[in-house]
Amino acid sequence: MTSSPSSPSFLSHFCSSALRSKPLSPPTDATVHTTSAQGLVRRLGVFDLILLGIGASIGAGIFVVTGTVARDAGPGVTISFIIAGASSVLNALCYAELASRFPAVVGGAYLYTYSAFNELTAFLVFAQLMLDYHIGAASIARSLASYVVTVLELIPFLKGNIPSWVGHGEEVFGALSINVLAPILLVLLTVVLCRGVGESSVLNSIMTVTKVLIVIFIIIVGAFEVDVSNWTPFTPNGVQSILTGSTVVFFSYVGFDAVANSAEESKRPQRDLPLGIIGSLLVCVVLYVGVCLVITGMVPYQLLGDDAPLAEAFTSKGLKYVSVLISIGAVAGLTTTLLVGLYVQSRLYLGLGRDGLLPAIFAKVHPTRHTPIHSQVWVGIVAIILSGLLNVEVLSHILSVGTLTGYSVVSACVVTLRWTDKSTSEVSSKRISRRGEGIICLCALACCGFASGALFRFEASFVFIILGCVVAVVSGAALYLRQVYKDPPGFSCPWVPIVPCVSIFVNMFLFAQLHYEAWVRFIVLGIITVGIYAFYGQYNADPLNSSATTVYHRAATEEAP
Repeated sequence: MTSSPSSPSFLSHFCSSALRSKPLSPPTDATVHTTSAQGLVRRLGVFDLILLGIGASIGAGIFVVTGTVARDAGPGVTISFIIAGASSVLNALCYAELASRFPAVVGGAYLYTYSAFNELTAFLVFAQLMLDYHIGAASIARSLASYVVTVLELIPFLKGNIPSWVGHGEEVFGALSINVLAPILLVLLTVVLCRGVGESSVLNSIMTVTKVLIVIFIIIVGAFEVDVSNWTPFTPNGVQSILTGSTVVFFSYVGFDAVANSAEESKRPQRDLPLGIIGSLLVCVVLYVGVCLVITGMVPYQLLGDDAPLAEAFTSKGLKYVSVLISIGAVAGLTTTLLVGLYVQSRLYLGLGRDGLLPAIFAKVHPTRHTPIHSQVWVGIVAIILSGLLNVEVLSHILSVGTLTGYSVVSACVVTLRWTDKSTSEVSSKRISRRGEGIICLCALACCGFASGALFRFEASFVFIILGCVVAVVSGAALYLRQVYKDPPGFSCPWVPIVPCVSIFVNMFLFAQLHYEAWVRFIVLGIITVGIYAFYGQYNADPLNSSATTVYHRAATEEAP
C-alpha cells in the first residue's frame, strides 16, 4: 500500500532520499565493458573547449555593457571589469578542480553537488540553473532575431520594409509579444545540435573566431582614435561606482561553466577541461579590458550613449563602417551564446534523466548521432514557445540567481570534497561531526556575504558591513583550522579553503545586488522544486544507476594512459 504524504513513512523516506549522495567510484576491470551507444562521443579538444567557453561568455554585451557601465564609473570601468574578472577566476579555479575530478560524465554543478552534498540540494541547484537557462535562451533568441533584422536592413530595398513582428517583436493583447524569426533561428540551431557535437562545434568555432576577430579589429582601429586626456580623471565618481560597476559586469563573464558540462564529449577531460575553463575566461578578460580602454579613450564617458555606445563612439569619429561590423559581431556573439546555452541545457537534462530525477526519456542518446536528441528537442521547444510568444526581456531582472547559486555551491563542493572526514555523524561525545561543523561554517560564510551585500546595497553604515566581513573571516578561519584537507587527483585549486571561501562570499555579495524579485523567484522556485522532488524525484531517483556509472568507468579507462 502506498503511503499517504502525511504518514511518518513518507517523511522518513523523504529525508533518507533527500540526504543520499551520488558516489563515483574509481574504475575497475569488471565495470568497464560497455558500448559506445550508452554515452556521448568524445570529439572536443582543448581548442574546441576554449572556443566553447568564449562562445558562451561573450555575446552582444561586449558592445553595449562596456559603454553603459562606463557612463557611471568613467574610465574606471576598466577596473570594474578586472575586479569582476578576478572574482570569476576564483569560480573558474573551483570549476576546474571539479571538472578534473569528475571528468567522465555530464552534469556540471548538479553532478558536483550530488556527490559533495545530497540529492535534494543537487535537484534544487538544477532547477535554479535551468530557469536561468530557459529564460536566457529565449531572451537571447529574441535579441539575435532583432540584430539579424538590423543586418538585413542594411540592404536598401529591405530597410524599413520588415514588419516588427518578424524580428523586433510586436505586442498583442498586452501580455503577448509575437516574434516569428526567433523560433525559426532556434529550430535551425536545435537541428544543428541534434546532428552531433562535431557539427555544432564547427559552427561554434566559426562564429566565435569571427566574433573575436571583429572585437580585436575594433580594439586596434579604436586605439588610433584614443585621446588619453579622456582617461583623466580615471575614477570620477569614486571607488563605490567602480565596485557597483563590477557587480553589473560580473555577469558578462558568465558562461565558462559551460565547459564543465562537456565532460563526456571531451577527448582528454582531466587535462583539457581545466585548460578550457580558465583559458576561455582569461581571453574574455583581455577582450573586455581592451574594449573598455578604447571606448573611454575615444569619447568622454559623459557623452557615451545608452543603447549602442560603442557604435556611436565610432560613428562620432567618422568610422560608420565599424557600426556595421559591430552588428555582425553581435549576430555572431549571440549565435554562439545561444548555441552553447541550448547545448548545456540538454546535457543537464541528460544527467538528471540518467539519475531518475526526471523521466527516462531525457536519458536516451541517439545510437549513431551520439546526442541526447529528446533532451535537445525539449530544450528547443521550451525556448521556441517562450521566445515566440512572450516578451521575456521583462524577466531579465530575475536572471543570474541560478548562476550565482551554482557558483557558490560549486565552491562549497571543492571544500567538502577535500575533507578527509566524510561521515555525517560520529559516535562520540561530540554533538556534531567535524563535517557538520564545516557545513555550518560554509552556511555562515554565505549568509555573511549576502548580509554584507544587502547592507552595501542599501547604503548602511560601513560598521555593519565590516562586522559581516569579520564573521565571514572567522568562519573561513574555522574551516582552515578545524578541517583536514587532502590533495585531489588532477588539477588542484590553489589555497583551499581560502579561494573557495572568498568565491562564496563574493558570489553571495553579488546575489544581494539583484532585484528583490529575483530573491522572491529563488524562494518560490525552491518551494516548487521541493514539491516536485517529494512527489516524483524521491521515488524514481537512483544515484547508483548503472548507465551513468558505466559511462564514467568507460571514460575514465579511456583517459588512462
